[in-house]
Amino acid sequence: LLYMYPEADVPVVQLSVQTRLGAPHHLELGRALGALRDEGVLLIGSGNLTHNLSEAFSSRQGGTNAAPLPYVREFQQWGKERIEAGDDAALADYRRLAPHAARAHPSEEHFLPLHVALGAAGGQPRAERVYEDIELQSLAMDTWVFH
Repeated sequence: LLYMYPEADVPVVQLSVQTRLGAPHHLELGRALGALRDEGVLLIGSGNLTHNLSEAFSSRQGGTNAAPLPYVREFQQWGKERIEAGDDAALADYRRLAPHAARAHPSEEHFLPLHVALGAAGGQPRAERVYEDIELQSLAMDTWVFH
């Protein structure tokens, strides 16, 4: 943010995800926060498209340049297609619908910020993936902007 706002004159409020409430709750939370967007407030969700730390740490043995695990690419592609299609319902039900969802996210705290950001974007935002990378074979680091 300092690069975007060098005067550091942007108010910042941190929200915690409530993992026990699931993805649909966080999509609705984002929709409730959408009014702030209309007031010029910048909303940022920070997480990972996939986040399996036990596999990331065990992958170090294969070196940092080892190929991504196949399930990561499959989940990443599924997520990309759903995000670009504006398929909020499928994203909210990703635990049941996405390939390898439990493996991609043994716990949800790193995926739920996407739901908040998507909900805050409102309606049918134009989704743009501005960064794509997979680190340590199992951490998809995609960055999305909703216009």
